[in-house]
Amino acid sequence: MPSVVVVDYGSQYTRLITRRLRELHVYSVIETPAVTPARLRSHDARAVVLSGGPQSVYADGAPGLPAGLLDTGLPVLAICYGMQLLARELGGAVAPSSVREYGKAVLTTREGALLGGIEGEFVAWMSHGDSVAEVPPGFTISAATDDTPVAAMEDRRRRLYGLQFHPEVRHTPKGLALLDRFLHEAGMPRDWTSEHIIDQAVASVRERVGDERVLLGISGGVDSSTLGLLLHRAIGERLVAVFVDNGLLRLGEAEEVERALRGLGIDLVVVDAGERFLAALADIVDPEAKRKAIGGAFIEVFAAEARRVQDARGDIRFLAQGTLYPDVIESAGADGAATIKSHHNVGGLPADLAFELVEPFRNLFKDEVRDVADALGMPKHLRDRHPFPGPGLAIRCLGEVTPERLRVLRVVDDVFVTSLREFGLYHETWQALAVLTPLRSVGVMGDGRTYANTVALRAVTSVDGMTADWARLPHEFLATVSNRIVNSVPEVNRVVYDITSKPPGTIEWE
Repeated sequence: MPSVVVVDYGSQYTRLITRRLRELHVYSVIETPAVTPARLRSHDARAVVLSGGPQSVYADGAPGLPAGLLDTGLPVLAICYGMQLLARELGGAVAPSSVREYGKAVLTTREGALLGGIEGEFVAWMSHGDSVAEVPPGFTISAATDDTPVAAMEDRRRRLYGLQFHPEVRHTPKGLALLDRFLHEAGMPRDWTSEHIIDQAVASVRERVGDERVLLGISGGVDSSTLGLLLHRAIGERLVAVFVDNGLLRLGEAEEVERALRGLGIDLVVVDAGERFLAALADIVDPEAKRKAIGGAFIEVFAAEARRVQDARGDIRFLAQGTLYPDVIESAGADGAATIKSHHNVGGLPADLAFELVEPFRNLFKDEVRDVADALGMPKHLRDRHPFPGPGLAIRCLGEVTPERLRVLRVVDDVFVTSLREFGLYHETWQALAVLTPLRSVGVMGDGRTYANTVALRAVTSVDGMTADWARLPHEFLATVSNRIVNSVPEVNRVVYDITSKPPGTIEWE
């Protein structure tokens, strides 16, 4: 379908650009600076966005414009580093800024196709050490700040636009309106909607699967549950869903998942494998080793169940996975991409279970999956549940994972989440969790001295988890939930609240 290709120059906001474009109902994908015109055509690209980046355009080895991009005639929106690159390539000049701008700035001049006519004060988020000192031939200056004479430039005839600031971040309040204008100038159709996504995914699954059956591993989270609903719509009873209860879920969650999915009409096979996973985690404290142990155990359990299902029901050719677009990007979407974390999937199944993969959500962000869940009729209390990691409470139980430590963490987590719901704060946060730390500290309860566990509470606000800010929960609430935890969980005598954003931290602690 028609798309906007976002060229990634290493900005922490690249994915955010992609998400903002999708919020405007336009399909967008991320590519590297090595993207070719042929690759752009394969995406049916109708416009290109050049992201910001940490380098100077004059630095040795700094990435340049994609080869042949300017010969394609596609509209281009160049942001920060991208704008400087565009200016230099077309005969302008880039130089170190006399005053480096980081943070909020007010545009003192606004005109042209993108900025002209946007009413009221325009606050922009800046982050740059270099600036365009001279615009290329054919360009006009369309915005300035007190410290940056060329805050934006454009050549409307060629549909080339440059912004020194970041319209994609929330700190630029009118940035979405500016991106909307660029899409209008590019003539982009606005057909990236939940209904379109579902229709496209259902048709794709039916074409790929034909009359064959599909096996799906369900974790109980929104992603895999929504995938189950989508596949059920596409192929009906030819879907077999397997829910592996790894013993690492929250209080009462396994029972809730089973009840809910069966109620939605999904053919569900439940496997109780808690003891198997705990055995695999014995004596392991390293976070990555935990994930690998859980992944290995999951593959073994899932493979055994897959064989049992096939013995009972006949061969199954396809395996469905709830891979999301951020997983694609982090794992293999860009050259030199770092491995942020590993988590269980079923890519390492034995050779006798050589399934063909079906991944209908591999182009979606998590919040888009929630929109799809809504359109598919998933009950609100299931659709709006906070994200939960595949490895479960194992990565929220810092240090060794034991039945007793899991029991303590489950109760603390339940007190926290239940209190958020009671105070009307659950849906004000994107994700909330409790962490059992390996720290113990001295406390006083009644007239006695205690030496007990420290737990950390974490709540964040976000759109899709790519970036997140710590939630400013009311002090009264934090005081109440801290008292409830200490009073109801004797193994805990100290509660702390995490006020780290992502970046630099991650949402989970491990």
